[in-house]
Amino acid sequence: MKIDLPKHKKLILFDGVCNLCNSSVNFVIKNDSKGIFMFAPLQSKVGQWIIEKHHIDISTIDSILLYSHQKPGLKIKSSAALSIASKLSFPFNLMAIFFIVPSVIRDWVYDYIAKHRYRWFGKKTACMVPSEATKNRFFK
Repeated sequence: MKIDLPKHKKLILFDGVCNLCNSSVNFVIKNDSKGIFMFAPLQSKVGQWIIEKHHIDISTIDSILLYSHQKPGLKIKSSAALSIASKLSFPFNLMAIFFIVPSVIRDWVYDYIAKHRYRWFGKKTACMVPSEATKNRFFK
């Protein structure tokens, strides 16, 4: 499978049935003034292909994934979230300061939130459907 992702874009893979994840995608869209990010649910064909290509065990990594053509190619957990934040509009790009926190600590916090996200924020029965204005930023 070939992903038609422009070289200057980054692809955010998210849990399409998670309310927190869907709200986060909407937040990124609103604050991505340069239009850097594209999106695909983990459950999509593109999501499944990237998971398989990078040998991601989704039973142990319950995470947002950030895919790009640049090295390392795939970022997970807090590194993905902070990399995304670093490209957003001010003041959200300042969250990148948390890269100074060791990843073991950042990922522990990330995993704690990920573990409880359905209970705290709820779950949809199907993946979100993008609006007409944003559907060109989503892979199927």
